[in-house]
Amino acid sequence: MRDTHIAVIGAGPGGLTAAMLLQSQGFQVSLFEKDDKVGGRTSHVDVDGYRFDKGPTFLSMPHIVEEIFSATGRDLAHYISWNYLDPMYELFFENSSFRPTSNKQEMKRRIAASFPGDEKGYDRFMHDLGKRWEALLPVLKHEHGSLLDYMKPRTLKALPHLALGKSVYDVLSQYFSDERLKLSFTFQSKYLGMSPWDCPGAFSILSYMEHEYGIVHPTGGLNQIPKAMAKAFEEDGGRLYLNAPVRKIRTKRQQAAGVELENGEVFGADEVVVNADFAYAATELFDEPLNKWKKEKVAEKDFSCSAFMLYAGVDATYPEAAHHSIVFSNDYKKNVEEMIHEKIVSDDPSIYIHNPAVTDKTLAPAGKSPIYMLAPVPNNQSGIDWENNKESFRDLVLDQVESRSPFKGLRDHIEVEKIYTPTDWQIDSNVYEGAVFNLSHRLNQMMYFRPHNKFEDVRNCWLVGGGTHPGSGLPTIIVSGRITAQALTAKYARERAQ
Repeated sequence: MRDTHIAVIGAGPGGLTAAMLLQSQGFQVSLFEKDDKVGGRTSHVDVDGYRFDKGPTFLSMPHIVEEIFSATGRDLAHYISWNYLDPMYELFFENSSFRPTSNKQEMKRRIAASFPGDEKGYDRFMHDLGKRWEALLPVLKHEHGSLLDYMKPRTLKALPHLALGKSVYDVLSQYFSDERLKLSFTFQSKYLGMSPWDCPGAFSILSYMEHEYGIVHPTGGLNQIPKAMAKAFEEDGGRLYLNAPVRKIRTKRQQAAGVELENGEVFGADEVVVNADFAYAATELFDEPLNKWKKEKVAEKDFSCSAFMLYAGVDATYPEAAHHSIVFSNDYKKNVEEMIHEKIVSDDPSIYIHNPAVTDKTLAPAGKSPIYMLAPVPNNQSGIDWENNKESFRDLVLDQVESRSPFKGLRDHIEVEKIYTPTDWQIDSNVYEGAVFNLSHRLNQMMYFRPHNKFEDVRNCWLVGGGTHPGSGLPTIIVSGRITAQALTAKYARERAQ
């Protein structure tokens, strides 16, 4: 099949997964990346000797990455090494903190010590959510390009486990009574850019996945995953083009025919796989107008929140702090409602803090730390002028971190820093409205109602990434790349059989 040329736009984890698998199956794949390095939002930021993961820092279910490498005849251990984190993270509430672990017996002990009586709910949660996970997994692993997919046995089996009419918060309230413990198992809805009071109950599997499979840190950061994928892709003969932004997807009578780069170069292709941010691609990259996903239809969709990032290189270490920390707003529900519904900046934001030097000494000079702080904020539909507000919000973030976590006096140790706002996500990274978690994950924007892996508006065009099935989150995005690669491979297998 080397005479079948596939162009992949975007070397993020979804695009790299598809490119790896398709190249290993005998297609000739060309992968175009606008930046000077692979990874997209899973790349890295270097600032004067400090290295930060640009976006994702959490990884659960590492076996999914292992499966992709195994499918191409490789052992991931030859490319990446990682450590399981214990505690998985530390959670800071108004007057207390909690350190969850994936060690089930130890987790029960910690719950009993901090939230007496709720330890029995943990056993029920792991039992019930294990069943939910097993029922939903086949749905998440297959494409949903037709309404008839809802009648397939795997979908019918999953329906009772969707917790229809319930939110993630509702589901967790069935197991735990303490509000702090509920937050410990519902904050994961932020991985989808959603509120636990809005996020569909089926996504209660997110916290289950962490407690069942643990959380790992690859040495060098999560950016090592796309680097390893790119290496494997090129080892099989794949063509990787860096500093190669795509201007247009060339089409002819609504059929993809190749890509045109910003520099005017044109590459013909039999198939095109799109790993660019979906809404950006739908509104900017096609040289013929779309039908279902035309600009005005895209604008009507519900999008996730964004993220304010502060990457700080500091001349100190914090061994008493966890690898991952979350400082919860004193009124978390108000915080997420302001962010998602009112689209205003909260004066009491929740903050995520990444302190990888406690685990990984490769990311900063000796005795120093790359501290990454993330505050979920409204996307750019809010109209917030970040250029004029970023410094004051930066100070608010540091106030929260210094007063509510072990990072006391942090700002006094900052040597270098870089701020990344929702405006930067939109302009520099081509993220539609800065919505870093893509289309929201409401049930009317999931499965069949999400843009299809086999793109419905343009023939011979395919989607991967958080904007298609099964959705956002690093493991899920990798699964999207596998779904698309399998569907494309099956298409050519059917054609050869005819």
